[in-house]
Amino acid sequence: MSTAIKISDKIANEAKISAKVTRRSMAGQVEYWAYIGKIAEDNPDLSFSIINDILLGREQLKEGLGTAYLFGEGD
Repeated sequence: MSTAIKISDKIANEAKISAKVTRRSMAGQVEYWAYIGKIAEDNPDLSFSIINDILLGREQLKEGLGTAYLFGEGD
């Protein structure tokens, strides 16, 4: 289900530009920013880079590309 929201012209224009670079729709770009922003707000000690790496790792695991980390081995 989609919900229409109002955003400022400034944010809309920035989203339009970023969307072209990331090959997303403008709405998809705003949704991505909201998603990342919520994660960052919930985890203020994490940088964007760390958040991005965690999300990438989770998707890799879903695709079966991960390997188990065995604590205490290989030290």
